[in-house]
Amino acid sequence: MDIRTIKTGNSKIAEVISDGFVIETADDGLDILGNLGYQDFDKIIIHEKNITPAFFELKTGLAGEILQKFSTYRVRLAIVGDFVAYAGSKSLRDFIYESNKRKQVNFVPTIEEAINVLSS
Repeated sequence: MDIRTIKTGNSKIAEVISDGFVIETADDGLDILGNLGYQDFDKIIIHEKNITPAFFELKTGLAGEILQKFSTYRVRLAIVGDFVAYAGSKSLRDFIYESNKRKQVNFVPTIEEAINVLSS
Protein backbone atom coordinates (compact mmCIF):
# COMPACT_ATOMS: atom_id res chain seq x y z
CA MET A 1 0.00 0.00 0.00
CA ASP A 2 1.28 3.42 -0.96
CA ILE A 3 -0.04 6.84 0.00
CA ARG A 4 -0.08 9.71 -2.47
CA THR A 5 -0.44 13.15 -0.93
CA ILE A 6 -2.69 15.55 -2.83
CA LYS A 7 -2.52 19.20 -1.79
CA THR A 8 -5.25 21.61 -2.83
CA GLY A 9 -5.43 24.98 -1.13
CA ASN A 10 -5.42 24.28 2.58
CA SER A 11 -6.41 20.64 2.09
CA LYS A 12 -4.12 17.65 2.38
CA ILE A 13 -5.74 14.50 0.98
CA ALA A 14 -4.36 10.96 1.14
CA GLU A 15 -4.97 8.70 -1.83
CA VAL A 16 -4.49 5.04 -0.92
CA ILE A 17 -2.89 3.12 -3.78
CA SER A 18 -2.63 -0.65 -3.81
CA ASP A 19 -2.76 -3.65 -6.11
CA GLY A 20 -4.92 -5.59 -3.68
CA PHE A 21 -7.56 -5.11 -1.03
CA VAL A 22 -6.74 -2.59 1.69
CA ILE A 23 -10.09 -3.00 3.40
CA GLU A 24 -11.37 -6.50 4.05
CA THR A 25 -12.50 -6.08 7.65
CA ALA A 26 -13.69 -3.29 9.93
CA ASP A 27 -10.28 -3.41 11.63
CA ASP A 28 -8.62 -2.66 8.28
CA GLY A 29 -10.67 0.52 8.06
CA LEU A 30 -9.66 1.48 11.59
CA ASP A 31 -5.99 0.79 10.79
CA ILE A 32 -6.13 3.11 7.77
CA LEU A 33 -7.81 5.78 9.90
CA GLY A 34 -5.15 5.48 12.57
CA ASN A 35 -2.17 5.35 10.24
CA LEU A 36 -3.30 8.27 8.09
CA GLY A 37 -4.58 10.27 11.05
CA TYR A 38 -1.14 9.95 12.62
CA GLN A 39 0.21 11.53 9.40
CA ASP A 40 -2.26 14.45 9.78
CA PHE A 41 -4.66 13.38 7.05
CA ASP A 42 -8.36 13.97 7.65
CA LYS A 43 -9.43 13.36 4.05
CA ILE A 44 -8.88 10.03 2.35
CA ILE A 45 -9.46 8.59 -1.12
CA ILE A 46 -9.78 4.82 -1.48
CA HIS A 47 -10.49 3.03 -4.73
CA GLU A 48 -13.47 0.69 -4.92
CA LYS A 49 -11.24 -2.05 -6.35
CA ASN A 50 -9.25 -2.01 -3.07
CA ILE A 51 -12.31 -2.73 -0.92
CA THR A 52 -13.65 -6.23 -0.46
CA PRO A 53 -16.90 -6.88 -2.37
CA ALA A 54 -18.53 -7.78 0.97
CA PHE A 55 -18.43 -4.06 1.80
CA PHE A 56 -20.92 -3.42 -1.00
CA GLU A 57 -23.30 -6.13 0.23
CA LEU A 58 -25.06 -4.06 2.86
CA LYS A 59 -26.52 -7.08 4.63
CA THR A 60 -22.99 -7.93 5.86
CA GLY A 61 -22.94 -4.72 7.91
CA LEU A 62 -19.33 -4.11 6.94
CA ALA A 63 -19.98 -0.81 5.13
CA GLY A 64 -21.96 0.59 8.03
CA GLU A 65 -19.36 -0.44 10.58
CA ILE A 66 -16.44 1.03 8.63
CA LEU A 67 -18.17 4.24 7.61
CA GLN A 68 -19.32 4.81 11.19
CA LYS A 69 -15.66 4.83 12.22
CA PHE A 70 -14.87 7.47 9.60
CA SER A 71 -17.79 9.57 10.86
CA THR A 72 -16.85 9.13 14.52
CA TYR A 73 -13.28 10.30 13.88
CA ARG A 74 -14.48 13.06 11.52
CA VAL A 75 -12.40 11.83 8.61
CA ARG A 76 -13.91 12.49 5.22
CA LEU A 77 -13.75 9.65 2.72
CA ALA A 78 -14.19 9.43 -1.03
CA ILE A 79 -14.53 6.00 -2.59
CA VAL A 80 -13.66 6.14 -6.29
CA GLY A 81 -15.07 3.59 -8.66
CA ASP A 82 -17.66 2.48 -11.15
CA PHE A 83 -20.69 1.68 -9.04
CA VAL A 84 -22.87 0.72 -12.03
CA ALA A 85 -22.07 -2.92 -11.28
CA TYR A 86 -24.06 -2.52 -8.06
CA ALA A 87 -27.06 -0.89 -9.77
CA GLY A 88 -29.15 -4.00 -9.16
CA SER A 89 -29.18 -3.31 -5.43
CA LYS A 90 -31.73 -0.64 -4.59
CA SER A 91 -30.56 -0.53 -0.98
CA LEU A 92 -26.97 0.12 -2.07
CA ARG A 93 -28.08 2.79 -4.56
CA ASP A 94 -30.04 4.48 -1.75
CA PHE A 95 -27.08 4.13 0.61
CA ILE A 96 -24.74 5.79 -1.91
CA TYR A 97 -27.27 8.56 -2.59
CA GLU A 98 -27.72 9.32 1.12
CA SER A 99 -23.99 9.17 1.81
CA ASN A 100 -23.23 11.61 -0.98
CA LYS A 101 -25.82 14.07 0.38
CA ARG A 102 -24.10 14.21 3.78
CA LYS A 103 -20.61 14.86 2.37
CA GLN A 104 -18.84 12.78 5.06
CA VAL A 105 -18.51 9.76 2.77
CA ASN A 106 -18.80 10.14 -0.98
CA PHE A 107 -18.97 7.60 -3.76
CA VAL A 108 -17.59 9.20 -6.94
CA PRO A 109 -16.51 8.01 -10.39
CA THR A 110 -13.15 9.83 -10.71
CA ILE A 111 -10.16 11.02 -8.71
CA GLU A 112 -10.85 14.57 -9.90
CA GLU A 113 -14.36 14.45 -8.49
CA ALA A 114 -13.04 12.97 -5.22
CA ILE A 115 -10.57 15.83 -4.87
CA ASN A 116 -13.29 18.40 -5.61
CA VAL A 117 -15.70 16.89 -3.08
CA LEU A 118 -13.07 16.58 -0.36
CA SER A 119 -11.74 20.10 -1.00
CA SER A 120 -15.12 21.74 -0.44
